[in-house]
Amino acid sequence: MRRLTILFGSSVLLLAVIVGYQIGSREMANIELQDDMQDLSRELGAWIGLGQPSTDQDLRVAVVRKAKLHEIDLKPTQVMVQRARSGDSTAIYLAADYTVTIQLPGYSFPLRFTPSAGRKLDPER
Repeated sequence: MRRLTILFGSSVLLLAVIVGYQIGSREMANIELQDDMQDLSRELGAWIGLGQPSTDQDLRVAVVRKAKLHEIDLKPTQVMVQRARSGDSTAIYLAADYTVTIQLPGYSFPLRFTPSAGRKLDPER
């Protein structure tokens, strides 16, 4: 009976470690992508008027490329880019929406992520 209890406890602990690792690694990848998006949204040269801002498509491709580095499957259509110009400066807001599937033995479920960076722009402006 004691061996059965130890075996059951070990199985539950192993399952908790597997689930924790899969969810934790996906959460960390999302946090890293959000940090990269924050860097992209700042585009300092364009912000202070020293350089040309990237096009919306350039920013989408850059976000997809950063996502791929973190093993996130993202398409340009899943990335939103908003801009607001004020004089010589440009404010950029980036957002993405994607879902990853967590695979467990005998069960899988989706996790949805919506990383964003920059200041969300008022649509009425």
